[in-house]
Amino acid sequence: MQHILIADDNRDITDILSTYSKMEGFEPLVAADGEEAIRLFTEYNPEVVLLDVMMPKEDGYEVCRKIRSKSNVPVILITARGEDFDKIMGLDIGADDYIVKPFSPREVMARVRAVLRRMAKTTKENSSDNVITISNLEINLEEYTLHIGEKKIALTKKEIETMWTLASNPNKVFTRDNLLDSLWGFDYFGDSRTVDSHIKRLRAKIDTVDHPDWTIKTIWGVGYKFEVLES
Repeated sequence: MQHILIADDNRDITDILSTYSKMEGFEPLVAADGEEAIRLFTEYNPEVVLLDVMMPKEDGYEVCRKIRSKSNVPVILITARGEDFDKIMGLDIGADDYIVKPFSPREVMARVRAVLRRMAKTTKENSSDNVITISNLEINLEEYTLHIGEKKIALTKKEIETMWTLASNPNKVFTRDNLLDSLWGFDYFGDSRTVDSHIKRLRAKIDTVDHPDWTIKTIWGVGYKFEVLES
């Protein structure tokens, strides 16, 4: 049976999410703090993780960072705070989705199904071709690594997926909505500022190394594209 890790210090929330998870066919693993969440994740390697941001001992952001350092398992953050900064921070450290309290448990399960569908689709599409090489850029989606020349660039899971999406379609313009749909899914209730902030952080990292043959170009008023430059 597939496991789902539910980490929240509110017993009422973990109880109701556990009940709905069982209805979806999951075996719930419940943690009341960040340290317990890490222990259960390491022991059981669940298929999906629901993380409350404000937890004792280690908060959800730190737990997400630790999970993402060793696994690409889908992570959904749950919090009472809904400011854009908090959402962007969560997505930038590798979360796949973000839900604000109060929420409907049915919505949470719908998000879980959506993120698992996207994960399965990505795995299927790239099972036979996991590497893109363009000039001095190499993206390995199986290992979730990106190199520019000899240098490995430390990127989050979502940043690598962004580069993969753009570089897989050289010179194709993606609108902000295209990228939201492709990377966060139709069920993600975000806005274009999430994409802009995400691209800004991605550029800051990849621009630490010269890449004269390609760039991520802003198409003002539209979106972005991976542009292969003429020599």
